[in-house]
Parts: sequence; C-alpha cells; structure tokens
Amino acid sequence: MKILFGVQGTGNGHISRSRELVRKLKEDGHEVEVIISGREESELREIEVFAPYKVLKGFTLVTRKGKMNYVETMFKLDFVRHWSDVLSLDMAGVDLVITDFEPVTSMAARMKGLPSVGFGHQYAFPYHVPLARGSLFAKYTLLHFAPARYNAGLHWDHFNQPIFPPVIPETLYKAVRPEEDPKKILVYLPFEEIEDIEEFLEPFPSFRFFIYGKVSEDRDDGHLSFRAYSREGFLRDLMECSGVVCNAGFELPGEALHLGKKMLLRPLDGQIEQESNALAMVQLGYGMAMHKLDGNVLREWLAQPPGTPLNYSRTVDYIAEWIASGRWDDLKMFTDAAWRDTRGEGGRP
Repeated sequence: MKILFGVQGTGNGHISRSRELVRKLKEDGHEVEVIISGREESELREIEVFAPYKVLKGFTLVTRKGKMNYVETMFKLDFVRHWSDVLSLDMAGVDLVITDFEPVTSMAARMKGLPSVGFGHQYAFPYHVPLARGSLFAKYTLLHFAPARYNAGLHWDHFNQPIFPPVIPETLYKAVRPEEDPKKILVYLPFEEIEDIEEFLEPFPSFRFFIYGKVSEDRDDGHLSFRAYSREGFLRDLMECSGVVCNAGFELPGEALHLGKKMLLRPLDGQIEQESNALAMVQLGYGMAMHKLDGNVLREWLAQPPGTPLNYSRTVDYIAEWIASGRWDDLKMFTDAAWRDTRGEGGRP
C-alpha cells in the first residue's frame, strides 16, 4: 500500500513509537510518506527512518512549570496555516492514512474520504480504560484532536478491551540487559524546572539520580548526574537503573515496565491523558503517583521493592499484520494475539 503517516512531533514518545511502526511497514514493502507537525525541524532528533518526510507547523501544547497553559495554547493555534497545510497535501494514490495524534493528516483523510488508522496511546481512550476527571474541553480534545476511522490504541494492560500492548524499541529487545544498580534512579521530568528538580532530589544522597530533560550538557554534582539528550545514553541508563521518576506520558513508562523498573509518575497538571495514566499506573499496582514534586512520596517510593519485567510482545508486528490484512474491523483477533505473546512476570496475559 501507499501510506501517508502523520506523526505528532511535540512529544518524543510519538516519534519513538512511530519510528518503530514506520520501520516495520517499510520492511514489509509498503510505500510510506511521513508528515511531522508540532515542532520545528531543528528540534527533531533521530528521524532519518521517516524519510521521505515533510515537517509542518501543526498545533503545539504550551506548558509552564509542570502545568498546561490553555490560554497560551489557544493563542498559538494557527487555523489558517492548518487548513493551508491540509489542502496542500498531495493525496494522489494514497491507500491508507495512519495518524499518531497528528491533526493535519487526520483532517486530510476525512476530507478525501480515505480510510484512516489512529495509532498510539490516545486511541485507547474511546474504549473502557481508566480516565481521570477533567473538563469537557480536555476530554473533547483528547478524543477529537486527530480522530481516525479505525483505532490501534496502546496501553500497559488490555483492560479486556481491543487495544494493543505498548510499542517497545527494537533496541530493548536486542540488547543484553546489564546488571541492575539498586541505587541508580533515572529521572525524566521535562516539564519541570531544573532548579526545582535539584531541590526535590538533593535530600537523598544515598541514591544516584541521572537527570534528563532541560539539560544542555553533561555534568555531575555529587549524587546528581545531569545528562543532555542522547537516545543511546538514555536507554543505557534505563536498563541499568532500578526505578524511573518521570511525567505520566506513555512511552517511557511502557519501556520501563517492559524492563521491570519500579515507577513514580508526576502527571502534568491539567493534562487529562497524563492524569489518566497516573490513575492507571496506581490501579494496576505497577507504580506510584504524585501531583507535585513531593519528597515524602519519593522517600516512600525509594523504599519500595524492585519491579518485575512485563516483557511486552513486539506490538508493531501485530499492528503491521492487521494493517496489511485489510480487515480493519476485525481488530480483536490481532490485539488478543499480541497479548497472548506478552509473557509478563509481573502482569497478566
């Protein structure tokens, strides 16, 4: 098939999981053209697998000090540019549109009457999965920001719904897992200010914290090690650590659960997806959550025993098979197969 694939560029998680599916679809012989929106091209990393790709403006969510800023977000919406981008897309010969929460390709598919697949965590929420309380606007945005005709939703558990396991990078399947350091903690809180993170972690000198996020260069300060962006270094620290403190996105917690790391989530205030993820993490018994940088919660969490690997299946293989089959209404057969192949030591098949 000729596939137009839209990627939401505002979060590294979208790029990470889309990278794996695009790679698999190309391996299977499909012709894939990629649209990335929501971030400047100069800020994108490790997107070579997407070529040929085009970067468009799209929509960007604005945050300030760990909170959603809906006012600034609304002021930055450029609907004229959005419609111009939609109308300028060359859809000639396209058989299928896949959107990872990317609104330009989603809208183009609807205008042209083309079949579309929503791929990603957001497409699990039309089903019965944990959903936090939130405003009608927040829920509407989550469900209708980039809708598709068919949903390939992802979550950490199936919740007896036709959704797939998380997408795990191929490197984590292939890598020889190093011995875990019980005192090493990975920290990824990109919506928090560095000085706030330092103050939060400083009182725990018996642990070594490896901090990614708003860091421009590597530096060590006692038990705090700050690391600039490096996918290779990040995955190495993820495999070596015993626990992860991060915002309540989806991809990183999924990778950590796959490896058996204990989890402490700090959801972005006012972001219903992250609030829902924190709720799900606690309900599943896979980790803890805090709604501010709370040293008491961190102390309790550090004393918790280590996690056990969930060993998720190669999800993109099942999604690619489902896409190639053309039986897009027959989703449950493929999601059930993916979960049967998930052999979690701490989870349920």
